[in-house]
Amino acid sequence: MCFYGQALKMCRIFASCALVALLLAVVWADHHHHHNSKHSHEGEMACHIVSPHNADFAFALYKHLNAKAAAGKNIFYSPLGISTALSMLSAGARGDTHTQLFSSLGYSTLNQTQVNEAYGHAMQMLNNSQENQQLEVGNSVVVRTGFNPLPAFLNDMKQHFTGEVFNVDFQNPSEAKKQLNQHIATKTHDKIKDLVKDFDPQMVMMLINWVYFRGQWERPFNHNLTAKRDFHVDENTKVEVDMMRKTGRFDYYRDRANFVTVVLLPYKSNTSMMIVLPDEGKMKEVEALLNKDHIRNWHDSLYKNNINLSMPKFSISAEASLDEILMEMGITDAFGDRADFSGMSDEVKLKVSKVSHQAVLSVDETGTEAAAATTIEIIPMSLPEAVVMNRPFMTFILEHSTKSFIFMGKISNPTAQ
Repeated sequence: MCFYGQALKMCRIFASCALVALLLAVVWADHHHHHNSKHSHEGEMACHIVSPHNADFAFALYKHLNAKAAAGKNIFYSPLGISTALSMLSAGARGDTHTQLFSSLGYSTLNQTQVNEAYGHAMQMLNNSQENQQLEVGNSVVVRTGFNPLPAFLNDMKQHFTGEVFNVDFQNPSEAKKQLNQHIATKTHDKIKDLVKDFDPQMVMMLINWVYFRGQWERPFNHNLTAKRDFHVDENTKVEVDMMRKTGRFDYYRDRANFVTVVLLPYKSNTSMMIVLPDEGKMKEVEALLNKDHIRNWHDSLYKNNINLSMPKFSISAEASLDEILMEMGITDAFGDRADFSGMSDEVKLKVSKVSHQAVLSVDETGTEAAAATTIEIIPMSLPEAVVMNRPFMTFILEHSTKSFIFMGKISNPTAQ
């Protein structure tokens, strides 16, 4: 699936942002190969060419992140952001380095022109303003003063990835770090303030992607119904959370064979949050089967049902260094002396030194401005299904026009910062 608007003032119900920084440092490589691709026109929905591959990459990445996560730790990241940043990197890669990037991203049947065009189309759609939603996706290419990347690479960044290019004096590390963190904080509305902590003094270029989302629930929770309740992190640990409650008709599916309950919570836009709640003690079994096909099947199986929903109010942040994980996923040459980024520079040989990612997520009752309205909901005369999210659950933020996973993760402890 592949899922991505703008404008909302005052109150928020969900705010989240993420970004990926790719740091490139000078290195001596052994060889250069040029990857040629034929230009092809992919039509109006070009972004859908990469969406199923991005979904596969998202779940492969989840399994690696989950394998390294400590027990009870939250996982949250932007598959869209990471795929975009790596696709920017691939535009300057050649030979085996390019092959490994495309293989890990799932793009082996595509060429770079198709991928560039897909992201060019996605950027336009994702940044298309919507009345009740704020979604901003963008990229920057930060170049060391005095270093001159190939014009063709910079043109690809500007044309297809809406990349803004600017210079930074990396020889003044403290000032450079301050400038970069201020840039990232501005783009993420001060949600991510300190991602760049240090960098290789030889660094000549940084690729940055950011994703910022802010949306209103289609049907807000009532503040007056929120109350303190226990959330069971595991069988031995419980924490107290503010539990929001709402009764109504929701898109719902109970997959008994795979031990999950699925609820879809729409925003006032073309995005929605899918909640996947494993049965008690069944998180590992659900994680083992997690892939885009199961998500699609659950999404297609949803039906309107009378639900008494209890959901924690929370704000979390997750940060990860992706170097080791990406190497485990097959992107190895990019980090070593065999790296071939001759599509970025024909004067200086380059490699990747660091890949960093940070994402934050806040969920509360309402996303409405001051207003008054009266609604009367008529429901069947039957006892509602009770869905109580008082144990670890998985969440997916889906954007429907581009069929993208903007964000995904596992909430193990809503009180952890």
